[in-house]
Amino acid sequence: MSNKEFKRYTITSALPYANGPVHIGHLAGVYVPADIYARFLRLKGRDVAFICGSDEHGVAIELRARKEGVTPQQVVDKYHEQIKKSFEQFGISFDIYSRTSSATHHKTASDFFKKLNDHGKFVEQSSEQFYDPKAKQFLADRYIKGTCPTCSFPEAYGDQCENCGSTLSPAELINPKSMLSGESPVMKETKHWYFPLDQYEEWLRHWIVEEHPEWKSNVAGQCKSWLDNGLRPRPMTRDLDWGIPVPLEGAEGKVLYVWFDAPIGYISATKDWAASVGKNWEDYWKNEDTRLIHFIGKDNIVFHCVIFPALLKADGDYILPDNVPANEFLNLESNKISTSRNWAVWLHEYLEEFPDKQDVLRYVLTANAPETKDNDFTWKDFQTRNNSELVAIFGNFINRAVVLTHKYFDGKIPSRNELTERDEEVIAAIRTYPEKIEKSLEQFRFREASTHLMDLAREGNKYLADTEPWKLIKTDQSRVETIMNIALQLAGSLAILSEPFLPFTSDKLRKMLNQTEVAWSMAGGLGLMADGQQINEGVLLFDKIEDETVEAQVQKLMDTKKANEAANEVPKVAPAKDEVVFDDFMKMDLRVGEIKTAEKVEKSNKLLKFTVDTGLDVRTIVSGVAKHFTAEEMIGRKVVVMSNLAPRKIMGIESQGMLLFAENADGSLKAVSPDKDAENGAGIA
Repeated sequence: MSNKEFKRYTITSALPYANGPVHIGHLAGVYVPADIYARFLRLKGRDVAFICGSDEHGVAIELRARKEGVTPQQVVDKYHEQIKKSFEQFGISFDIYSRTSSATHHKTASDFFKKLNDHGKFVEQSSEQFYDPKAKQFLADRYIKGTCPTCSFPEAYGDQCENCGSTLSPAELINPKSMLSGESPVMKETKHWYFPLDQYEEWLRHWIVEEHPEWKSNVAGQCKSWLDNGLRPRPMTRDLDWGIPVPLEGAEGKVLYVWFDAPIGYISATKDWAASVGKNWEDYWKNEDTRLIHFIGKDNIVFHCVIFPALLKADGDYILPDNVPANEFLNLESNKISTSRNWAVWLHEYLEEFPDKQDVLRYVLTANAPETKDNDFTWKDFQTRNNSELVAIFGNFINRAVVLTHKYFDGKIPSRNELTERDEEVIAAIRTYPEKIEKSLEQFRFREASTHLMDLAREGNKYLADTEPWKLIKTDQSRVETIMNIALQLAGSLAILSEPFLPFTSDKLRKMLNQTEVAWSMAGGLGLMADGQQINEGVLLFDKIEDETVEAQVQKLMDTKKANEAANEVPKVAPAKDEVVFDDFMKMDLRVGEIKTAEKVEKSNKLLKFTVDTGLDVRTIVSGVAKHFTAEEMIGRKVVVMSNLAPRKIMGIESQGMLLFAENADGSLKAVSPDKDAENGAGIA
């Protein structure tokens, strides 16, 4: 970024796929840091457009629709509303949360494509694509699974391996299979419109490496890897039913590639927002005085740093992203978050199970953000950070300051009198924190910024502990007035500086302090809280989270893991026996029988003695099933009897046949029972 002062900011957050709910990985990687930054800029008095919306096209939507047995439109309608509501309840302060199914977006994306095509920016090219002859459909990359050539993960998609993060093409997969039919796909010719990304390689290298050395190392490293491997033309259309139709003659049955369509959603959403507030959308996308910043996860780096900028460059009228502060992945209890395996903490469930604790999760995800490497969320750390930091430090300081002010001065802010060296120290410290936090935020170091915020609360706690106003009140009220004035000035700064991180807490605190005017520039000063100003009664900002609460969440995850293991377990069955000829099979006389009596065999814990009506006669059969069935439950049951098995003595009892049972992989037995209306003696063939 240059040192120029920008007049306005366009901040985008990756469009979440409307094929499922939002989870903590999405929040930590994209939406919480983006919201912190947007809130910070607003407090600075900047002109901000914070843009997001649901990505409602692409293969992921079709896959979800097939899985749920509904239409793609029903899928996106359901999840768009759920995602939008969850973001609102969580305090993500988008200026607009739009959707790519809107009429504005369809027109914007179509017009963008037509302009590039009219200016010769695409190359029409026929090529062989993967095709599922059984499903009679061309296969998008996400419809193909196979073994990753990089890490050997057997469930890699045709566009990306979710295990190692490698970007792939279907042709690179080992043993690819169609997700529609499970069959091996074949190659079939089709025509598409390709964007010659290779022609922009040198420009991209200069723009990223030379013009933006300040980009995060993980972002720059991934971009450099792509560039070093050489860019290739990329098709901007797909053979799909769901999506924005390619707006050209001869393109029937084809839609715009989702990664062409989706980023343009930022532009179309800005159009709708600007129209609603009486602004010119072009100022936010075509004016060099605007700073464009994309907040994304690391799996979207190439699309936002290579493909989308190249498309904007090809158009020629748009500004380019000034920074793309992508985060790495957040894991959950040492395992990768997986939506398909339900290994996640879902935002909508958190909001239900932890009411009024939005800021706790916001704080924990920020303090543990995966900014430069993958990080891990654990419920134990969630509990510890709440109890040891939010409750014991931040909440404790505010509670002390407000309660003591009401106790000693009837809730009115006392005057600041003669200052001691300790007072001067804490006043000097308070003044440094707005700049510290601002510097961290401007460099997208949100973890560091949240640490500074908590350190300011620590200053307040330590100041009260060192000065002990509760001991001085009887002997030196003037001194206590000064102490409480300084403590409340610090609290006032906390109310402002915490707003980007803890918006719900900041709102409660400002109401407690009767703070009306709020701006970043006011923080750190000593004039925030006027002498004699009345403050309201204190309320607890945070409360302790008990062991049983987090244990229940961990158990919920463990139950999910067990369910996944059970679902993925390959049944073990006994190997097939040697082949028999038909004549041997016909020697067996299998008939329907009915158990008339049953009893345990003395001195045996395995055997039951049955009297069985075979239709031919009533006979005694001994069977080793006592560990699996009680005698009582067997009486009256229809069974399959091998009636011509030679008699043999078992524990001194002559057994005249055999009852048939099924044995599961775990050794348990299940009865093989004919229908109740099957007649005794009926042959089984």
